[in-house]
Amino acid sequence: MRVYPDQLSRHLNPLHACYLIFGDDPWLLETSKDQIRQAAKRQGFEERVQLIQETGFNWGDLTQEWQAMSLFSSRRIIELTLPSAKPGADGSAALQSLLQTPSPDVLLILEGPKLASEQTNSKWFKTLDSLGIYLPCTTPEGDQFRRWLDSRIAHFKLNLQPDARAMLYSLYEGNLLAADQAMQLLQLLSPSKPIGADELSHYFEDQSRFTVFQLTDALLNNRQDSAQHMLAQLNGEGTAMPILLWALFKELQLLLSLKSEQAQGSPLNSLFGKHRIWDKRKPLYQTALQRLSLAQIEHMLAFASKLELNLKQLGHEDWTGLSHLCLLFDPKAHSHLAHINLD
Repeated sequence: MRVYPDQLSRHLNPLHACYLIFGDDPWLLETSKDQIRQAAKRQGFEERVQLIQETGFNWGDLTQEWQAMSLFSSRRIIELTLPSAKPGADGSAALQSLLQTPSPDVLLILEGPKLASEQTNSKWFKTLDSLGIYLPCTTPEGDQFRRWLDSRIAHFKLNLQPDARAMLYSLYEGNLLAADQAMQLLQLLSPSKPIGADELSHYFEDQSRFTVFQLTDALLNNRQDSAQHMLAQLNGEGTAMPILLWALFKELQLLLSLKSEQAQGSPLNSLFGKHRIWDKRKPLYQTALQRLSLAQIEHMLAFASKLELNLKQLGHEDWTGLSHLCLLFDPKAHSHLAHINLD
């Protein structure tokens, strides 16, 4: 059963036979494991066995641990890390076999990276999911991140002014671990005193972390303030400009195809299917297509081509030009900036 990390506390008493903790956010992974361990300890699980599916791993070791009597207590936790989230044929068979006869004295925790549909549709995963809890630990974004941050502010009983909250949203989006550490520090420094943005700025540096995909999503949704902040962070972190140009070209070429085919009478839903656009991303493209004209998209592609040409032929990394290109995703800015050419 899929359960999000903020709902985990409702599914710990009684414990389920297994917990599947997969994702790419270190803070969510660790806090989820800690919650399960603490609940297990309260219910008599005193011993922990840790296994990692490394090269040469013997799945018989898992079976032996499952069947072995504990030396120190009547109940034990077996934590198994799957670095690639692919147990293989032997592992799949072992996991399904063990969970077909779950033991009330053994709790299984599986951990690994973010799962693709290939893994969640596999037989071993579906078997374990039906008997336990699946926790997708992916970093929350946008409004989800704001809700997470508000919950942690309440957890630490911090008295933050609205401008300080807004600053934390900007500073730490995409980096839950740094955000949580920042709030622990604030609890020590100012446990009850109201904190405004001015005071907060003395404590912290900008710790947000972004990907090129988050940048393109912000541009498609015309969140220019967020997009410009992300671009500055990606620049500061040393992100290679060819990667950013690749991502922008990809989105602009897709927008051009969708806009052109839409102008020829093709229904947008059929185009989404043709271009294999996920349901989650359809609203992003829909709002961008409503906002931007075909001529504007063509102009942005030409501008991006010039940026790429300057980079490849002259070695010129034009971050100002890249920022300009991002601004052109806003048609209002486009009307004022489109006449500007690269030297």
